[in-house]
Amino acid sequence: MKITFILICIKKEPVNLYEPINYLLKLGGKRARPAMALMSHELFAPLNEDAFKIAMAIEVFHNFTLMHDDIIDDADARRAKQSVHVKYSTNTAILSGDGMMIEAYEFVANLDQKELIPELFSRFNRYALGVCYGQQYDMDFEVRTDVTIDEYIEMIRLKTAVLLGCALSMAAITAGASKEDVEHLQKFGENVGIAFQLQDDLLDTFGDAKTFGKRIGGDILQNKKSYLYLKAFELADEEQKQTLKELYNPDNVPKSLEEEEFKISTVKAIFEKLVVQEYATQLMEAYNHLGISHLDAVCVSEDAKKP
Repeated sequence: MKITFILICIKKEPVNLYEPINYLLKLGGKRARPAMALMSHELFAPLNEDAFKIAMAIEVFHNFTLMHDDIIDDADARRAKQSVHVKYSTNTAILSGDGMMIEAYEFVANLDQKELIPELFSRFNRYALGVCYGQQYDMDFEVRTDVTIDEYIEMIRLKTAVLLGCALSMAAITAGASKEDVEHLQKFGENVGIAFQLQDDLLDTFGDAKTFGKRIGGDILQNKKSYLYLKAFELADEEQKQTLKELYNPDNVPKSLEEEEFKISTVKAIFEKLVVQEYATQLMEAYNHLGISHLDAVCVSEDAKKP
């Protein structure tokens, strides 16, 4: 199986609209979604122009969500570089993000297999809106005190995982896959995507800032009700629960770098004492195995599925 690299660059006017778009796209990232879209297509047919258009649509849409997500989270960095709203301005990031979303849909609208466009638009819309649902739930959870682990898993399924499944399933449709195989690939992507987000949660607290590309402890500072927090609160004694409540109180905002570091280190120490990273790792592995079971059910040869 050949490996295909995509260099994404959108060259259009006005420059001030597209320069921030290309700045973000050129920062790289894992390119997991477009790569898996192409691999999904190759399970059933040789790559064609439509496969690349789906890969482009998904990657540009994903980066649009990152551009706006960084504004919502007030994140200074993306992939170890300045986030767009910091490098340019918030207004620019909002407008350029809107432009990216429209460009993503243009790739789908220009598929060569015109008969597939209605079905693919419907699927893209459904899961793109799901990403918005997930983002809203994520914001809601920051001020709620009764979030459950099941609610959190559903939030990350929507915010992160469904788009990975969408990449796989849309590309499979362009390759002529059966409905059953398309849905197995959707579920494969969603479950692996949940595993990926649980790993991301772990890295946000226990990772290395140089390789992670973002400040360690960002979720803690933003009062994110991550799996680590929710599991810790479930296992904590009364004293630990009270500490977590105080530190995650939205009215108790750190006023200096020293206070931020105190909050991060205190919460991290509670996580470590309750070994919640081990629970998160076990859950991550369970979702990964569930995803692989759906890949196993796809009706193509095992050799084709190995990559």
